[in-house]
Amino acid sequence: MQATRVALTMSFLGIFGLAGLFANYGAKGSASFDLKTENQSNMPNSVSTLLTRNLNDVFGENDPVRRRKAIDEIFTQDAVFYDPKGGVYRGRDEIDRIAGELRVMHRDFRYQAIGEPEEVGNGGRIRWTEGRPGEAPEVAGTDFIVARDGRIAAIYLFFDKLR
Repeated sequence: MQATRVALTMSFLGIFGLAGLFANYGAKGSASFDLKTENQSNMPNSVSTLLTRNLNDVFGENDPVRRRKAIDEIFTQDAVFYDPKGGVYRGRDEIDRIAGELRVMHRDFRYQAIGEPEEVGNGGRIRWTEGRPGEAPEVAGTDFIVARDGRIAAIYLFFDKLR
């Protein structure tokens, strides 16, 4: 009976190309493994989490390796970033490139969220300011996102007037 269950499970997993992951699981001398990653990047992110991570871990990150890791975790492969000056950046590579260029221009600037992110359905927004720590903000804006499968599929940036 146990052998039948294992065979049926392996057949089912084989349909999805996952049978190899479990073929030797639990066998004597086999190495066990955990399918979870350290940061649980396979878990769907909330829209609020995506907004906050985009602000801090992508556009606010000076380290290019950490920035790219965050982009790979929170953006869909075909994500699009729209800026108010007419720029349209398609895909993770382009988003990484433009985020890196912005960080070079404003390396010492920090983002500060104004209030909590807001969510509606699969979209949301976060208002923010940016500037040097300890000084008055130099830039204000709002990021709007559309999420798909727990990742950012589209992001729209609007600049706001400083108050």
